[in-house]
Amino acid sequence: MTYQTCSLFVLSVIMIYFGHFGNSLILAQLQNDIDQLKADFNSSHSDVADGGPVFTDKLINWTERNEKRIILSQIVSMYLEMLENTDKSKAHIRHISEELYTLKNSLPDGLKKMKDLMDLSKLQMTDLKIQRKAVNELFSVLQKLVETPASLKRKRSQFQRKCKC
Repeated sequence: MTYQTCSLFVLSVIMIYFGHFGNSLILAQLQNDIDQLKADFNSSHSDVADGGPVFTDKLINWTERNEKRIILSQIVSMYLEMLENTDKSKAHIRHISEELYTLKNSLPDGLKKMKDLMDLSKLQMTDLKIQRKAVNELFSVLQKLVETPASLKRKRSQFQRKCKC
């Protein structure tokens, strides 16, 4: 996939994934809007291919529905941030922005989860106070890890095999 189709692909994945292609959004119109946006950004310039895709390669590692909500909500926010600095008098930019805002509003939990991940990445694990707190929470964290839905499902199926009910 060339980088020129990256915007359409990522936006299409986001909108299809959340079932947004319906009354308010016509894929052909969105494609026309994105084509105009590509022209605005001169996305056919030769440097666009340098370094590979910005978003599409990140989507590969996120496989579960809730995981995808996290990464896609962050991608939507980044598109909205990018479009904040564009000419909003252009209809295609307004249309894309409106659809992205609609999607963003349907992803509030994904944004919160992404913020949590970013906050975790900023923790100073060399700080003695943080280390003390972390040690105090270690058993609780391990308990949560052991009690994941997959382990609960396994326990239920093991119980059903043992039970002669």
